[in-house]
Amino acid sequence: MSIHQSNIKRVTTHQLQEMKNRGEKISMLTAYDYSMARILDGAGIDVLLVGDSASNVMAGNETTLPITLDQMIYHATSVVRAINRAFVVVDVPFGSYQGSSSEALKSAIRIMKESGAHGVKMEGGAEIRKSILRVLSAGVPVMGHLGLTPQSIYKFGTYTVRAKEEEEAEKLIEDAKCLEECGCFGIVLEKIPRELAKKVSKEVSIPTIGIGAGPDVDGQVLVVHDMLGITQEFKPRFLRQYADLSGIINGAVTEYIKDIKSGDFPSDKESY
Repeated sequence: MSIHQSNIKRVTTHQLQEMKNRGEKISMLTAYDYSMARILDGAGIDVLLVGDSASNVMAGNETTLPITLDQMIYHATSVVRAINRAFVVVDVPFGSYQGSSSEALKSAIRIMKESGAHGVKMEGGAEIRKSILRVLSAGVPVMGHLGLTPQSIYKFGTYTVRAKEEEEAEKLIEDAKCLEECGCFGIVLEKIPRELAKKVSKEVSIPTIGIGAGPDVDGQVLVVHDMLGITQEFKPRFLRQYADLSGIINGAVTEYIKDIKSGDFPSDKESY
């Protein structure tokens, strides 16, 4: 843990901005449950994202689209109970903010009131400007999300790198500036060329968090199940796997089954 980190009792949007200003990288991971969030918070993570990726890794859905607002609030509430230090931001799920700015406001307020989270994340740029402004007007911190936006996967038709063409790259830069002008406290940049991510990070004053966006952003985020090797089938180029928990868990369960079958567990010491 760095000197800066040890001095922060609770991470806030102000401290995230200060980290960008002084050049300290921001660490961010997803979390969906109490037990994992407690471990991540204890390790000193700066930001925990209660991602709609729970739809994939927790529920087994093919996309993030099926997860509901109620389900997101359930996961967020579990995470918030676990943390002492990290800033908790929650994805506003597909279908709960695109309809109107008033719908976006209601969804964001429900997340904040019912889960105790510290902010929300919304996918999109200028097209959701009114919704972002409406949510911010209620005092709810908003993080933006540009590049590959998984809630729009059926529009893209592919999970390949976004904004490689000049026109899309220019729009992404304009959207990033729009999000900053609206008052967003940060922007996730997903799966875009590193040079574009570098340019965006220089042209906006708010923190940028990359996932598959290269090293020249203000912080990084990964899905915790991917980073820890719990999910085995998803191995994109940008993922660095720090553990093989799938193998460890499989080995432990195999031993457990063997000990039960042989009568070794429970032993005399493990009986009352």
